[in-house]
Amino acid sequence: MCKIFAGQDPRRYESETRSIRLHGHSTSIRLEAAFWSQIDQIARESDLTTPQFIAQLYDEVIELRGEVGNLASLLRCTCLIHAGCERPVATAA
Repeated sequence: MCKIFAGQDPRRYESETRSIRLHGHSTSIRLEAAFWSQIDQIARESDLTTPQFIAQLYDEVIELRGEVGNLASLLRCTCLIHAGCERPVATAA
């Protein structure tokens, strides 16, 4: 079983840092290339650029929760939900 995982292209899990602007503030986000690929796809499906998608997601979390504790982790979990690997779990605000 582990050969399926161990045999993947190392470029998929190389870290990639992208800088985006959230409400006029520049921020850097480091994710593995596979996650960036998924985020880019989600953005395209939403007719948004990747920075627009991230900003919209960020704003929606702020509205629901008041803060985004860890944006990179939020994006990784977003990818898992989008891929059907997880179901979102609703929690009280």
